Amino acid sequence: MKWIMGMGILNILIVALLFPLRSRMTAEAVVVAGSTSVQPYAEILAEEYAVLFDGARVDVQGGGSSAGITAVESGAADIGMSSRALKKEESHLWSAEIAKDGLAVIVHPENPVNGLTLAQVRAVYDGTALNWLDIGGLDADIHVITREDGSGTRGAFEELAMEGRFIKPSAIVQDSNGAVRQIVSGDRNAIGFISLGITDDTVKAVNLNGIAATPENVLNGTYSLYRPFLFVAKEEPDGEAGAFIDFIFSRDGRALLENEGLVTD
Repeated sequence: MKWIMGMGILNILIVALLFPLRSRMTAEAVVVAGSTSVQPYAEILAEEYAVLFDGARVDVQGGGSSAGITAVESGAADIGMSSRALKKEESHLWSAEIAKDGLAVIVHPENPVNGLTLAQVRAVYDGTALNWLDIGGLDADIHVITREDGSGTRGAFEELAMEGRFIKPSAIVQDSNGAVRQIVSGDRNAIGFISLGITDDTVKAVNLNGIAATPENVLNGTYSLYRPFLFVAKEEPDGEAGAFIDFIFSRDGRALLENEGLVTD
């Protein structure tokens, strides 16, 4: 029995050394809300955090980047998640970049198009290019899939790829990266954009300007479509919220995000 108790104490000490977290308060759950792009990664982090620290509770909710920032401002959430940079009017908020995420332009795996220029992507999304023949593909109408207004993914795509042009009104709107991926995976003539971290073999990420969409190319700056994943709060969090953020920036937190395809410095 003494040996078992000693092992338990040893495990606690090891965790404390690996994660020198600030003082924790476990009376109430930490509410994290916002970007549906950041949400699945925050959920993975929250699950691991709860395993490491018995009694820790982190409640992760979606709603979109703008909704998460509004929730922080109103006090409805302790931490907001944003998949876009803060706007000027939001710059008074505390923020921390937990990772970088590439935006992948995706097509069906059987689509013969393997690469596009950013000019071609813009032409597709503003409605200038209507047929795959216009951009090096087969003779078929292009089915354009986009995210909803207010989405951090859409905002980042518009900023990084569209150069002030508008996404055509007839584009099919979906409310999550997963939904965009699902539609493109089932439609040989569809095109969409999603978080690089959730690409899989059901879709094909095309090269952009000759550069492959990979975490390595995001990190070295050669792949141009990437955006920050931010945690946002009214002020630097303390207590349980601060301890959760400390965990995210620990060695194990970094490893979890990298294993999920995100880029950490």
